[in-house]
Amino acid sequence: MTTLALLLTALLFGGMTLFSFGFAAVLFKVFGASEARQGIRGAFPLYYLWVIATAALSGLLALFINTLAAGLLIAIALSTAYARQVLMVQINAATDNGNKSRFKSLHGVSVAIQLVQIGLAGWAVVLLS
Repeated sequence: MTTLALLLTALLFGGMTLFSFGFAAVLFKVFGASEARQGIRGAFPLYYLWVIATAALSGLLALFINTLAAGLLIAIALSTAYARQVLMVQINAATDNGNKSRFKSLHGVSVAIQLVQIGLAGWAVVLLS
């Protein structure tokens, strides 16, 4: 069980890192800005579901190994649910309404949450290893 929890948590950490630092950059490099934005907007709901499921499953497995790691992973799942169900909706509305200042503010919150989550996932990997 320890190995599975560690591998799932490492997958979460790596997947979040790649998505955050690679995916958008590649889309904007390969496609035009409009197409890249559409791709990102379409990918985020699925990405968030993947993070929620992976973090929750990792957290449940970690309960039997390290309760702090489990708590960190459950916090990632819950904060991602907020980002998906509340923050993403607000960001999309700001974009659709052309409210650039609100978009920038909300996007900044989203980025900060994501960076904290990546740090928490990394910490959980260390705790489980």
